[in-house]
Amino acid sequence: MHLYPDERLALFIDGSNLHAAARSLSFDLDFKAMLDDVRERSRFVRAYYYTAVVEGEEFSPVRPLVDWLGYNGFSTVTKPVRRFTDASGHVRMKGNMDVEIAVDMMQMAPRLDHAVLFSGDGDFRRLVQAVQAEGCRVSVVSTLKTQPPHIADELRRQADDFVELADLKTLYGRPRTVREDA
Repeated sequence: MHLYPDERLALFIDGSNLHAAARSLSFDLDFKAMLDDVRERSRFVRAYYYTAVVEGEEFSPVRPLVDWLGYNGFSTVTKPVRRFTDASGHVRMKGNMDVEIAVDMMQMAPRLDHAVLFSGDGDFRRLVQAVQAEGCRVSVVSTLKTQPPHIADELRRQADDFVELADLKTLYGRPRTVREDA
């Protein structure tokens, strides 16, 4: 990832999207190592981590991670998972955090030189374009090395810099832990 010591930088991490991409590459991220590196190599402003959380259950697999991140320098943004029944009668869960990511990124853009978005979701193409119009450089972290790729082509093309998640394994990777959801 191309970081510069004089740039004001923030991380925007789409937790479920990043978790799925890293799982496909057979590793987990060491968030402490990542945050330490970013703090050392830029004028770090903030790191956001977004995820939906299942409420009302005795144990939520993502809760320990969210708690750890909150105590270790990340601004965690959560909301409850919504349960619904699809047309075939199956109970599904949905916890899309796109609006929260978009609002925070747009609010922060005037105070940043560089925004790093950890997501491959093509819905963010227009957000990246709007943040760039504010004069902010945008890097997108995801992966092309899975089948299918986790990065939408339109998002990759819009970004100022595409960072292959697999290339970050040596810097920020750690062996996978068992976790069903992020």
